Amino acid sequence: MLFSQTRLNGLLKQIFHDLLYFLILLYGLHSAKLAWNNDRSSEEPLPDPVKAYGVSVTIGLYILRYLALLALPQVLFNFFGLFFLNAFRETVESHAPPGDVPKLRFRCVTRGTFPELVHRTVERNLETVRRVGVVNYLYEVVTDNAISLPANESLKQIVVPTEYRSKTGALFKSRALQYCLEPGIYDCDDGTWIVHLDEETLLTERSVNGIINFVCDGKHAFGQGLVTYANDVVVNWITTTADSFRVADDMGKQRVQLKMFHKPLFSWKGSYVVTRATAEKDVTYDNGPDGSIAEDCYFAMKAFEKGYSFNWIEGEMWEKSPFTLSDLLKQRKRWIQGIFLVVHNHDIKFRYKIFLALSLYAWLSLPLSTLCAVLNFTLPAAYPHWLEWLTAWIASVNIYMFLFGALRSFPFRRLGVFRGFLCLIGAVLFIPVNVVIENVAVVWAIFSEKHQFYIVDKDYLGRTMGGSVV
Repeated sequence: MLFSQTRLNGLLKQIFHDLLYFLILLYGLHSAKLAWNNDRSSEEPLPDPVKAYGVSVTIGLYILRYLALLALPQVLFNFFGLFFLNAFRETVESHAPPGDVPKLRFRCVTRGTFPELVHRTVERNLETVRRVGVVNYLYEVVTDNAISLPANESLKQIVVPTEYRSKTGALFKSRALQYCLEPGIYDCDDGTWIVHLDEETLLTERSVNGIINFVCDGKHAFGQGLVTYANDVVVNWITTTADSFRVADDMGKQRVQLKMFHKPLFSWKGSYVVTRATAEKDVTYDNGPDGSIAEDCYFAMKAFEKGYSFNWIEGEMWEKSPFTLSDLLKQRKRWIQGIFLVVHNHDIKFRYKIFLALSLYAWLSLPLSTLCAVLNFTLPAAYPHWLEWLTAWIASVNIYMFLFGALRSFPFRRLGVFRGFLCLIGAVLFIPVNVVIENVAVVWAIFSEKHQFYIVDKDYLGRTMGGSVV
């Protein structure tokens, strides 16, 4: 009965999800139709841009208009993943007894700046692993500064020495991860799998079952799953709705590239990563300063180039969004700069980074695309019909991703229908704020030092601002 009810809940969400996007798509296409029929305020047709504004301005308008097409590959992946793959799978059952699972090593990397956060996270994750019944595992905390942890034979702390330096001078998280692969420190056997977590990442029973299925299948060296940001404590609703786009990106683009193509065409993210230990040691994190800002992206591209295969892991983990708009801005800036360094690094062949480069430059051109949207009202012009249709469709998918992320993230059973709908409305209302933040992050990333690593504070109990448990 429970299983049937769960499937029914997922089906109802899927239907609502399809209808919601259809309404947004209709609005977008209707707006596109108006754009090339008239100027939305009179019966006069839109002017020929060459005659109205001159050749130079027309060329600029068309360049701005065509920049939207840089996002087309990732929008296609997102659309396919959200609407052709099951987007609301409610349960994940393990396909093997927990006692028969290969050895798992849960590895959390931290600077040790927020010891209470790490302590709480470790306790909750160990309890989740025990609840599932996994017995062959070790939980590692890799830290720059020693911290107090619960006494547990399944828990190990690795302190990275201050004097440690890798061969290429890896920095920050890359340095800590590489230290674990050095001779004398690396102690994994050939059958070990490593589950990489951030210091605030919370396991769920579904994610542990998904990891069990992935490692028991053993066909792929690397895997990744969904991370949501609203299932535990919501400290800042604006930043959490901003991260709803990332949830949709996971369920769309990430899921398609890993599940259908088994390649990180657009790279991947750094938490909820599962690796075969021997494969990770072969790829390494020793990638110099350029590979240390977005170490996850660089690692994925290297593994892709070496011919390793990837897969999607069912079951989500929980994390927290940045607590302040300032933290969100600094986080986005670091990601942009890190990916920029990867795309422009010559050690990885460009043919493995084509889709990543298109995604990066779609991001970097966001201020110009925003300018184009403004100029569409102040300098209206007639464009090819196919371009109007296509840009309207791209915009509809990107706008809907905020709604889908909220629908997939927020626990509607606990929130109730009314508060759940308020979350969806908030996801739409906060889009302009998020657009402004992303634009500022792009400009800041372009004109600032690109080898800085900012750590977002996720220790919500250690802050004075209040949060709300949902």
